[in-house]
Amino acid sequence: GGGPRPGGPGGGGGEFRQAPGRQSKWGTAAEDDVDAEFANRDEPDEDAAKPDFALSGALAKDENTGNMYKGHVLKWSEPEDARKPVDRWRMYEYKNGKEEKILHIHRQSAFLVGRIKDIADVLTMHPSCSGQHAVIQFRLKVLKDHETGEELRAILPYVMDLESTNGTFLNGEKIAPARYVELRETDMLKFGNSSREYVMIRAPA
Repeated sequence: GGGPRPGGPGGGGGEFRQAPGRQSKWGTAAEDDVDAEFANRDEPDEDAAKPDFALSGALAKDENTGNMYKGHVLKWSEPEDARKPVDRWRMYEYKNGKEEKILHIHRQSAFLVGRIKDIADVLTMHPSCSGQHAVIQFRLKVLKDHETGEELRAILPYVMDLESTNGTFLNGEKIAPARYVELRETDMLKFGNSSREYVMIRAPA
């Protein structure tokens, strides 16, 4: 229950919101309109307001490359295999064991986690979290069936810690910064020293 709770400097408040200018819709009836989503899944995304990332790899190496969004130099660039997910992934946010909200993360290929309101998709207000803390990045993974030789393609979520001060934790283990780590269903993420937990769930098609 309850809506987004603004968190002060001393609190662990978190808020999920779209960065201004992005046309994503969170938590609306449209999120669960399976038929429309299935029918339109191959249509190109018309979200022209999304930043045009340089496709140069993981962390943006050179702050003069123009990897800017709303006046901020982004700490990562989307990889060449970045894709908008086909599956309807969600993150369930918990605080002290209680479900706070459901975050729909399938309308774009990347979701920035951090404290900078202008650019964060998942806004973390805890003081131990960095301005650009981590990114949830969807990527195309090509698998080969060893028996048939057939290629299987899947768009899967990955997390990367953006060299944050206090780290990103996957299932209680601190992950190495600046490296993509594949996420699986029911994986649990924590950012910095915030008590909030984010559980990855793939909604049934």
